[in-house]
Amino acid sequence: MTVLTFTLILLLGACCAGFVGSLTGLGGGVIIIPLLTVVLGVDIHYAIGAALVSVIATSSGSAAAYVREGITNMRLGMFLEIATTAGAVGGALLASVAPTSFIAVLFGFTLIFSALNSLRKKEEHNVKNSSPLALALKLPSTYPTPSGPIAYGTKNVVGGFSMMGLAGMLSGLLGIGSGAFKVIAMDNIMRIPFKVSTTTSNFMMGVTATASAVIYLQKGYIEPDICMPVVIGVLLGAMTGAKVLVRANPKKLRVFFAIIIIGLALNMIYNGAVGNI
Repeated sequence: MTVLTFTLILLLGACCAGFVGSLTGLGGGVIIIPLLTVVLGVDIHYAIGAALVSVIATSSGSAAAYVREGITNMRLGMFLEIATTAGAVGGALLASVAPTSFIAVLFGFTLIFSALNSLRKKEEHNVKNSSPLALALKLPSTYPTPSGPIAYGTKNVVGGFSMMGLAGMLSGLLGIGSGAFKVIAMDNIMRIPFKVSTTTSNFMMGVTATASAVIYLQKGYIEPDICMPVVIGVLLGAMTGAKVLVRANPKKLRVFFAIIIIGLALNMIYNGAVGNI
């Protein structure tokens, strides 16, 4: 395969990854890593490095819009980033010594969980009484609605902080945003309204990915020839997916692409188990 052919396949695949990632909320890494490892035969460490760079690019663009609209809880995000950043560095260091087959199998099971979680019916939480620790850290806030700002409280700060550490570790180890785990931490454990938890999670992804990307860069796993078409393709695909999402039925699209992602996950598990990766 020539360099031009490799680049064009990767660019097209990255466009599809960004498109699917924006529709499912799972990010482009869920497609990029299987494409690079299974289809193009790239070492999984280089695939994870490229996926992390794409996470940084996409998160930075969308996070700015959410912050400007006032939905993101920046104080909560910066507090939880302490856990995700520490976890991401630990995950990146673990990835450099863990067997590639183990990473591939874990990646597959994480994808299945994330895809199924994207189909789960989201419940809107809005607790009024915050925990003493949340009040001490000034985590409760408001988010805008057409009828005016709505105040919300925060519960179980320690539990949410612990789950964020796990989310960060998986992000550094597997090269994905781990948005599903971040939303679980804020939505299910800390009882943050779903709109706030998703936007705050997006705000945190870029910082988490940057922390682990530094480790991958130091170990030589971030290759510009791979990262450039991935970033360009994912950004183009994500912008297209955002436009389609406005007009299409998001529930049907999520079901369709969740099935595809589960298929990719099973493929990764199989290839990891038999030692093809």
